[in-house]
Amino acid sequence: MGVVGHRYPQGSYTIEPWEDRILRDTLGAPPARGDEAHPLWGYIAAQSGIGTDIEGILEPVDAKPSEGTMIASCELAVERELRVGVPYTATGEIAGLERKHGRRTGPFDLFTFFIDLTEPDGTHALRMTAVWVLPRREDHAAA
Repeated sequence: MGVVGHRYPQGSYTIEPWEDRILRDTLGAPPARGDEAHPLWGYIAAQSGIGTDIEGILEPVDAKPSEGTMIASCELAVERELRVGVPYTATGEIAGLERKHGRRTGPFDLFTFFIDLTEPDGTHALRMTAVWVLPRREDHAAA
């Protein structure tokens, strides 16, 4: 059974003003103007808002964080700047799973998934697309 198209449980995330202040202080970023959230929330809110944890994201592709999962890339397609105090709905699905083989690393899968954040009125705010590297053994076939 293929995993591409597998949908993750819906969740939600609200960026609280105090969270944004702490993130900005930590990063040395300038204070917010109005209710704008720091752009890094595009990743944090998407990843935190989806209705599962890291293990749940990896479960459909038969992988575990303890097996050496690594982030290869992350892209944010922002349609509307994120704001503090807005309860965003997070939805996501698996977009790809591709077997590769490295000379030194051996077999691994490139696992691609995305998470969308949507405002309460249904307006799409952003899509976070992640590609993770999943180390595999020779006897572990890609789904």
